[in-house]
Amino acid sequence: MQRTSKRNKQLRITCKELPPDKKKKEHIQDFVAIIPPEISYKIFSELDIRSLCMAAVTCRSWNEIIDNSDHLWKNHCLTVRAVCQREIDCDRGSGYSWKVTLIRNYRKCTVKNAWLSGKYSNIQSFSVLQEKSMCPMDAETWGEILEAELER
Repeated sequence: MQRTSKRNKQLRITCKELPPDKKKKEHIQDFVAIIPPEISYKIFSELDIRSLCMAAVTCRSWNEIIDNSDHLWKNHCLTVRAVCQREIDCDRGSGYSWKVTLIRNYRKCTVKNAWLSGKYSNIQSFSVLQEKSMCPMDAETWGEILEAELER
């Protein structure tokens, strides 16, 4: 015969007797709707590029904040500029926003950085290169890559 303490019996009864409205989940509001916009910007500015893009597709209110704040994309774009300075400066000079400039140059920056760091220095033929890891680049970019290869 098992003994059940009075305390355990009381807990079981209390949990079963909760009113129905206490059992319902509370509606949780979006933090962007609750806190001041400046704090939302601060939170979003701490995200890396991938996380910022994922946050932008989370919900409509987040997308509005992220999409309408060019400043959120500026630091990421300046990081890409370290590798693709000419391309970033050209796009900014043409009047593209920081976000559009980043989108236009991020992939090129990644590929160019891989070439400049020597990732493809020892390839034997073009068939070794993965199609998804390449992107079109202009003659000046290929010139920079060639110079880096010659210095190695």
